[in-house]
Amino acid sequence: MTGKLTTIGFDADDTLWHNERFFRVTQERFAELLQDHTPMDMDAEALAARLLEAEKRNLGRYGYGVKGFTLSMIETAIEVTDSQVPANVIKELIVAGQMMLSYPIELLPHARTAVESLADRYRIVLVTKGDLLDQERKLAQSGLGDMFDGVEIVSEKTPDVYTDIFDRHGDGAARAVMVGNSMRSDVVPMIEAGGWGIYVPHGLVWEVEHAEAPVGHPRFSEIQDLGELKTLITSIG
Repeated sequence: MTGKLTTIGFDADDTLWHNERFFRVTQERFAELLQDHTPMDMDAEALAARLLEAEKRNLGRYGYGVKGFTLSMIETAIEVTDSQVPANVIKELIVAGQMMLSYPIELLPHARTAVESLADRYRIVLVTKGDLLDQERKLAQSGLGDMFDGVEIVSEKTPDVYTDIFDRHGDGAARAVMVGNSMRSDVVPMIEAGGWGIYVPHGLVWEVEHAEAPVGHPRFSEIQDLGELKTLITSIG
């Protein structure tokens, strides 16, 4: 291959297919189930803040994904009710988590075209976080699996992780680009690894994934949707 780029990495959740909206729906269900069991001064916003605290606290234990989120809901329910949450509520929280593992996959606009249009010229790698079985399920249902030259399901996205991935699947991070909706996970660490980071904003972003955009960095770009990706990649080289 000639040119600057030889390898393109794609994030999965909320870059190629919908994901965060299912967490939001389940969080609303969480608030409904606990509304009769929490202190009078705890509204939905305060409850959401407690859940977020638990999620952050548990990332090192459970990692990213539905299972960790479900366990964090249960833990929060026990905490905010002073261990008085009824067993049937815990059961309903487990059911809500199980439902998240069965939602059908819906591709985001231009996702298939974006991958297809680049697959004949570049190595294409999927780099995603989350539960192994759930991410494999979503990839299989997406219909995009055969287009990727490699699939990496990792516990965290760091500069070292990107360096390793693109050393194994390409010609190093310096000749690779990472495309995703998370500034914290997809863009910033990839640029720190020496590659390009392309930010594709999504309407719903988990608070943990927020980070300052590296505005002005020569290897940072932002597009409105994946329909603009091929033109941008071509301009990079």
